This record gives sequence, C-alpha cells and structure tokens, in this order.
Amino acid sequence: MTSPVSKPKLMTARITKRIDVTHDLWQIWVKPEVPFAFKPGQYCTIGVDGLERPYSIVSAPYEDEIELFIELVPAPDGRLTPVLHDLEEGVELTIRPRAKGLFLFKEDYRDHLMVSTVTGVVPYVSMLRQYLHEGREGHRFFLLVGASYKDEFTYDGELRRLAAEYPDFIKFVPTVSRPGEEKNASWTGETGRVNTIVGKYVQEFGLKPENTLIYTCGHPGMIEDVKMNAAEIGFDFQEERFWKEDD
Repeated sequence: MTSPVSKPKLMTARITKRIDVTHDLWQIWVKPEVPFAFKPGQYCTIGVDGLERPYSIVSAPYEDEIELFIELVPAPDGRLTPVLHDLEEGVELTIRPRAKGLFLFKEDYRDHLMVSTVTGVVPYVSMLRQYLHEGREGHRFFLLVGASYKDEFTYDGELRRLAAEYPDFIKFVPTVSRPGEEKNASWTGETGRVNTIVGKYVQEFGLKPENTLIYTCGHPGMIEDVKMNAAEIGFDFQEERFWKEDD
C-alpha cells in the first residue's frame, strides 16, 4: 500500500510595499518567511483565508522580495483580487513554497519577440532583469506591449531605460488601443491593439523564423490571433494565458 502524498506546507509572506498604478492596477512586494526559489517567467500562488490564485512574478530570482503586478477583477467574476485590492502594507498572505510554470526564456533562440497586454509584461521584466544581472550576451529582445490607456503600462519607464542603455539588443514598443480618448490625448507613440502590429515589427526588426521565438502573455484573444499569424509565417511560439479568476 502506498502512502498518501502530502501537500506542501503553506508559508507566509508579508506585504512590504504597495503602489497603486490606476484604480484597478497595483503593484505589491512581498517578503516570504524563507527564501523563495523560482525561474524568470514562473508564477507563485498566493492566498488569503484559504482562497488562492497564481500570479506571475515580476522580480528576478536575485532580488530579495517577490514583486507582483495585479489587475482587479471585480466580483462576481473576481474572488481573490477584490480581497487583495483592500490589503495594505504589513499584512500577511499565504504562499505556496514552490514556484511553477514553463513559460521560460529559451536561450537556444537568438531573437525573442515578446508580446503582451498590460499585466502580461510581467514575465518579460523578470527575464530581462535576470539576463542583465548575469551579464549575459548573444540574444536580442523585442518587447511589444499593448494597453488601452497610457497609464496602464507601469513598466514602460524601466523598459525605455533598458532600451536606451542597451540599444543593440533591447527594443521596446508600447501601443495604445484607444488613441482617440481623452486619457490618451498626449500620446504620440504607436497605436492599435498589440496583436495588429506584430507583423509590422517582425519586418521592421528583420526577424527570421529560423532564429526567433515569439512569446505571448496576457489576454487570450490577443494570444490566439498572434498564434495563428505566427504559425502562418513559420515562427515558433509559446504562450501564457491570463484567464478570469473563476476559470
């Protein structure tokens, strides 16, 4: 008779910092009770009062705290994010002791086209931070990030700085899908849904199927569109979907 498999014990993690980006987007930094190992692109599972959900990790493995970028999903669809949205610095959460996920940096490819919507940028930030921290070279990164409004990008300052500092191998293109609305009145950058500009930048960056991997992370509709078009032109592809909380 085999012994029953026991579930890993939950750990606690304290919220050390919080920044509200918009009314429904915010960042938190949490400090687990013991060091938390993960790979760039993986996710952690956090919870409150027994309710748990997975969230991709913004921070890189070398950082002391886990950084998360969360979007509020209102009730009734959202169950945990409304609870998290009310939490302040100093509050404790639960966290599963092991990170999970296979949405990882594939170093066998030279070129990496990373497409995302809003919070979907998270794993790419983690990958870039770790790559640069390790002083690596030989790869190129092309980030296309879409949002409805310019105040939703959140990591655009960091990504613009990296693109300026490493122009030979990091490119960053943010695009807003509602350029005609008042909130975007001062926007002078790219416009349109991010999936509609992929083909344009594949050509502009001179990307070739034989040495390029296309990553997509975020809204399922965006992913399906990019996936279909990538297959038609022969590019390898990997995805990470952000579903509603009740899926």
